[in-house]
Amino acid sequence: MTTSPSASFVAASVALAFAACLSGCYNTGTVILLPEKDGRDAAVEVKQGKDAYVLDKPYAAVQQMPAGALPYASDPKEVEARFGAALAAQPRRAESFTLNFEEGKDELTVESKRVFETAVVEITKYPVPDLVVVGHTDTVGTDQLNDALALKRAEAVKALLVARGIAPANIEAVGRGKRELLVKTADQVAEPRNRRVEIVVR
Repeated sequence: MTTSPSASFVAASVALAFAACLSGCYNTGTVILLPEKDGRDAAVEVKQGKDAYVLDKPYAAVQQMPAGALPYASDPKEVEARFGAALAAQPRRAESFTLNFEEGKDELTVESKRVFETAVVEITKYPVPDLVVVGHTDTVGTDQLNDALALKRAEAVKALLVARGIAPANIEAVGRGKRELLVKTADQVAEPRNRRVEIVVR
């Protein structure tokens, strides 16, 4: 039995989830499509001989049989019973969170304060989190000022994380100024979505 991605198989994290199951699935001739954590659609095409089966729903499955493959609907209980140990041994996937800032400041917006609380909850689920905190700015001001502000924003978020119990040694804070705009703009444009810090945890 071989597998290949269908047109809707677009998320790398799906591939990881599928691969985690696959390490145990091939021993039993079973492929199960695991759901995306964020609910995004995904699909996998499973081939056996001349036949192809598209798994495009969470827990859609195919079991290899002597006379061919048998599609069926799996469920979380089966996944846990058959592959729970293998899945538990897999490292958590990298996650990222974006926090936005008030113009010209290292102060989080009201909405991003709520996002930060969500980020902390997720980060603490990692046994030993490894974080990169990257500060960015919009295009208002000089390169020198924006580089300094971007780093200041990253350091501010690092301080917030440390205050929540994350070890400082596990957090790298860097500033990218206006070099990596989320929204491309002309110079001297105050674009709120570019005033951000990205937290990547793995």
